[in-house]
Amino acid sequence: MRCASPFFLNVCAAATVRAAGTVWATPHESYSSSVGVLGCKVDTNRIAYWPASVDCTNICVSLSYEGRTVHLLRIDQSEGAYDVSYDAWNYLVTGYPATERPTTGGPVAMEYQDADPSACASLIHTDGGKLPLSAANSMNYLASCLAQDSWVGKNHVLYNILDPICSWGNDEVCTLDWPTANQAVCPTQLGTPSVLTSEPVYNIQYMTGNKILASNGQVVSSGGPSITSSPLGLSQKSGGRVMRGDRVLVMAIGVFTYWVLGRI
Repeated sequence: MRCASPFFLNVCAAATVRAAGTVWATPHESYSSSVGVLGCKVDTNRIAYWPASVDCTNICVSLSYEGRTVHLLRIDQSEGAYDVSYDAWNYLVTGYPATERPTTGGPVAMEYQDADPSACASLIHTDGGKLPLSAANSMNYLASCLAQDSWVGKNHVLYNILDPICSWGNDEVCTLDWPTANQAVCPTQLGTPSVLTSEPVYNIQYMTGNKILASNGQVVSSGGPSITSSPLGLSQKSGGRVMRGDRVLVMAIGVFTYWVLGRI
């Protein structure tokens, strides 16, 4: 479609309209991604965990409150809450990073708008800004994106890392001969559950602002003095999504089973 033609101006304008509105944003402590985006390759302090399924193009959203705006990668699906990374929520509410002036609170009404993926380019730490996906555990999502004309379908990279917090696997790029093959090829056997320590993922602990290892909860640095309360005076965590240890354990068991069966 050529938008330069007057006949198509209204059609093109409608096609570029992005969803916008108000959400009650809540703080989320622990990084995860339901589609296998690797936390060691993205800014885990700028993630949106929203109810809708993860899209193949609309993966970037802006969130604003009292004149402050952040961009977030929408790469996980919540069970109903509009969760965002604790550090992002803390900054929007207080103007300070959670590591410097942590606060507590519950839902806060904030304005959101879907943004072009390019607005989230600084949040993706790969060559070319391609979305980093697990070669062993992202294929269902990736296949759906490759089946359509999507941003993720054209801008992804597969790694032989098995879990979103990058504690298992090998930090190496894999290739996929799609659609001839539906399984990636990696320098090391795909799905090998090697312990991975070279690419740690960190969470910012709710309330304290401590920086902790996502893999074991070890504190690596302490947060600053806390602000006693948020504007709402609440002291609750978000929609039951603070701890994700059970999901990580299940994924680890599944990966180990995959590796064992592959060697029989």
